[in-house]
Amino acid sequence: MRPPRALTDLPYARFLTEAEAPPARSGDCETLHFAGMDLSGVRADGARFLECAFSSVDFTEAHLRAAFFNDVWMQSVRFVGSALGESRWIDSEISVGSLAGTALFGSELTRVHFVGCKLVSVNLREARLRDVTFTDCTLDGVDFSGATLTDVSFPGSSLREVRFDRAKMKNVDLREARDLSLHVAPDALSGLVITGLQLLDLAPAFAQALGVRVAD
Repeated sequence: MRPPRALTDLPYARFLTEAEAPPARSGDCETLHFAGMDLSGVRADGARFLECAFSSVDFTEAHLRAAFFNDVWMQSVRFVGSALGESRWIDSEISVGSLAGTALFGSELTRVHFVGCKLVSVNLREARLRDVTFTDCTLDGVDFSGATLTDVSFPGSSLREVRFDRAKMKNVDLREARDLSLHVAPDALSGLVITGLQLLDLAPAFAQALGVRVAD
């Protein structure tokens, strides 16, 4: 498992300057460090973040729809009721974060690493995930319906009531995940990688998805 990076580990750490103002709608933020800021309710739809760091930042009910995050590092961030639909994330890391009731529908995540995060009722419908890792995370009620997932893994993570209805999956590795409770439609079963023991645990969900009634 890839461990989370410290702020000083970032290749652009020495170029960071402290952010003095919240991000603006369609604004450009480059090599800025947002530290201990309350950005709840901020309206920054379409903002672009390049090589930025966020430490202990509150994004409660923030509006960041269609925002672009490129090589961004986040630690101890809070997204509650946040609007991030159709946002793009590339080469980014979120560690020890909390995402609850967050809208990420239609978003694109490429080479993104979540570490020790708690995701509750996060809407990732129709999102596109490629080379995304959830390490030691809790996913509770997360909705991947209609999403496209390629090379996505969940080492050490707990998946509870997670939906994959109509999802298109390729190399979605659940072998190191735990506490699996999934909603999976028959057309989304292809592309999952699980262990033999997980197959037994998921048999009732698979049977329900296939319309099979088990009666002893």
